[in-house]
Amino acid sequence: MARILLTEDDEAVRSFVKRALELDGHSVRAVEDGGEAVEVLTRENGAFDLLLSDIKMPVMDGIALALHSARDWPGLPILLMTGFADQRERANGLDNLVHDIISKPFSLADIRKSVKNALAGHLPEENRRYA
Repeated sequence: MARILLTEDDEAVRSFVKRALELDGHSVRAVEDGGEAVEVLTRENGAFDLLLSDIKMPVMDGIALALHSARDWPGLPILLMTGFADQRERANGLDNLVHDIISKPFSLADIRKSVKNALAGHLPEENRRYA
């Protein structure tokens, strides 16, 4: 299965998502913020199949992380998640870099499906018209 880097500052959400993805057999490395994610990506030379990140985080937010990751590892699929409409709007210009933006709260089935689609390269319905 896939090797996933999960970046989420909320411990409850991080644990929930990590367990959900491990149920599908994925190997999940979980970190607390974008700065730590950059360190892990750099140390491991981007050797992940997916970057899944919250948008609103301290130190480095998910948008800055997505921009950094897309520049240094352009083939790395990126999924962002947020519970804030204003953060979702901030990410709207990243359509070419980010596979999808998942709205919180989400169910176990929602996150598993979004990750499966991102790994398979399937665009979400609302993005298909732009492909």
